[in-house]
Amino acid sequence: MYSDELSDVIRLQLQPLTKFRQLCDAEDAVDKGLHRGAKFYWDVYSNVGTQGRRLSETGPIPETGFTLTQKSLTVVEAGNSVPYTGLLQSLAKHDVVTIIDKTLKDDARKYFDIEAFLQFKNTKLRVAPTGGNSTTAVTLDTNGTCSTTNNVALGTGHVKAIVDLMKERNIPTARGDDYGCIGHVTTFRTFKNQMESINQYTETGLAHIYRGEMGRYEATRFIEQNYIPKGGAADSTTFDPWTTTQDPWNNGLSSWAFFFGSDRVAEAQCIPEEIRAKIPSDFGRSKAIAWYYLGGFGIVHDDALNSRIVMWDSAT
Repeated sequence: MYSDELSDVIRLQLQPLTKFRQLCDAEDAVDKGLHRGAKFYWDVYSNVGTQGRRLSETGPIPETGFTLTQKSLTVVEAGNSVPYTGLLQSLAKHDVVTIIDKTLKDDARKYFDIEAFLQFKNTKLRVAPTGGNSTTAVTLDTNGTCSTTNNVALGTGHVKAIVDLMKERNIPTARGDDYGCIGHVTTFRTFKNQMESINQYTETGLAHIYRGEMGRYEATRFIEQNYIPKGGAADSTTFDPWTTTQDPWNNGLSSWAFFFGSDRVAEAQCIPEEIRAKIPSDFGRSKAIAWYYLGGFGIVHDDALNSRIVMWDSAT
């Protein structure tokens, strides 16, 4: 007495917040273009070796010099595809191409966030609460490995200490007069509770905000993401963003967060991400759609002295 009917509404699985790629800011790398090799290079010039000073009347002007360091990133191919048949396309109620296109775009966004995150994680500067539980002071490691077990949630006192540290290291701001910070939603919960009575934005501060930005405090703009998994302390062996395998810090009170200035991570694009259709085979019965990208990501300053990124981290 009835026939089954499929809904016209296309419903997809929930997608996470992916935010890291927007934070790649080395603009000279963006348009690398084709036929220029697999490497993108940039030069870093040091300060002069000897500071200038007063001269004696009969003495010569001293001579000094500076060093040049060359850094690079490698361009790689990336992509993914979904095959389908001509029969499926002919008989399906929903537009198969539209569904595949949507799911592949979501997959590509996640790839770019992972690649950008891994470069942020290459920073040499790691901070954790002094003694593991201080709410006002942080301890800095400059070798890329955190030596302090983090036993307290991120709070306003830590933010003040980290921002002061960044200013004293002459790290240039990320946008205007502000630094940036990105982390998990729950990483910022205690911090947000402390900020409830603070005016986070003025009228002029609302312009040019990042996607996912939740507020501003101590000249720092805070951005939430929930795709890259939690944890991955210095002793972790299971943390893996490619499989979204998290390894929370031992106490579970906090998780990683990146405070950053400008000139932090470069993305070199030879072929920006695009959707491609496979040439049908088997007389049009076998088909496929893919996303494809030719490019690469690289941290701009991978040494502690010039690093633009400070990671809120833990040893265990």
